[in-house]
Amino acid sequence: MKLNERSLAFYATCDSPADKSGFLYKRGERHTAYHRRWFVLKGNMLFYFEERDSREPVGVIVLEGCNVELCDSAESFAFAIRFGGSKSRTYVLAADSQAAMESWVKSLSRASFDYMRLVVRELEKQLQEMSRGLPGGCGGSQDAPGPWKPMPPGLEQCRERLPALPAVPPKENGCAVWNNVPGPERPPDTSGCGGHDEEGAPRPPPPLPPRRRVSNGGTASAGPAVAPSPSTFCRLHEQYSREVARLRQDWQQKRRGSQP
Repeated sequence: MKLNERSLAFYATCDSPADKSGFLYKRGERHTAYHRRWFVLKGNMLFYFEERDSREPVGVIVLEGCNVELCDSAESFAFAIRFGGSKSRTYVLAADSQAAMESWVKSLSRASFDYMRLVVRELEKQLQEMSRGLPGGCGGSQDAPGPWKPMPPGLEQCRERLPALPAVPPKENGCAVWNNVPGPERPPDTSGCGGHDEEGAPRPPPPLPPRRRVSNGGTASAGPAVAPSPSTFCRLHEQYSREVARLRQDWQQKRRGSQP
């Protein structure tokens, strides 16, 4: 396997969450002395550093095709990572306590892709068995589609308990009016900006802009629109400004009258 040293160093020190990390004692390959190292497990790669704050790892162990098992050693709470093959290296590690050793052995045993593949196969097998055991279950029924069946009475009762959806609000002059609740439940409109005046009578809609004039003096009701002149915009602006000012004045008067 060809590994890129820079990529491994970046992956070992990046901000991606680690599956497990902590101090372990690692026995040297040539010398049998144990050295305290900081180990970081990410996926199927076990990185080890000289110190916890080291910028680059000293080495990496790819946990594929290996077995994690307890071993006899002069150091307490020791375990080994053994690879298949006569020339493969065996890594001997030791933890500070029995609980730490069991936790590391469990995590390292589940880090390989071979283990994940076995877990996925077992879950797929259990899912198939559950699908066969459920008649008409999702994914487990291989029968041909039958004729239409009526809805069970329980669903009809649940549908009756559901609240009715609100009706689409009506529109006035192309704009939706959200406060027009029918009947006496409608709250009084105190803003002065609704579609009704003080006595409850509907207000007349604002006047429409003038239609396009044709050459013979008539009005055209169809045909392509023509851009109005600036004077038309000025008149419309003044007319709507007066309407807005009047509505604002009415609203202010009502607000002063409602205050004690």
